[in-house]
Amino acid sequence: MSYIDKNLMSGESVIYRAKLHWIVFIWPIIWLVVAVLFFSCGGDTAVAGGLFIFLAILTGISSLINYSTSEFAITDKRVIGKVGFIRRNSIEVLLTKVEAIQVNQGILGRILGYGTIVVGGTGGTKNPFRKISNPLEFRRKAQEQIALVQESR
Repeated sequence: MSYIDKNLMSGESVIYRAKLHWIVFIWPIIWLVVAVLFFSCGGDTAVAGGLFIFLAILTGISSLINYSTSEFAITDKRVIGKVGFIRRNSIEVLLTKVEAIQVNQGILGRILGYGTIVVGGTGGTKNPFRKISNPLEFRRKAQEQIALVQESR
């Protein structure tokens, strides 16, 4: 059971879920390509290729843990985000307390569909969550839910 499902309030339902984008695996992919290039050259470059395979494995494990332990959701009552396994960073802001949801995307992020979401709550709290897949959709769903909550008041 996921962190979000375990921490739902009674009567609360998930409207939208988001994950990290596959771009978190870019460094393991780069190291693997470099290793293949070294191995294809043959000769003394095999040692360097082995080093890059080792780097690919280390960064791949780290990226996989980060990817699998990150969760983001919008419920009918809150915006929830959690990153990390051992060292956990989470935010749970009631929709009535959300002041802003900022999306930051660079050129590559716009092309590939990822970005940083910064949830701003009352009291000045701002938590950035980087490399979220489809951040504009996340913001749109949050704004729809915020509007529904304000209309029902």
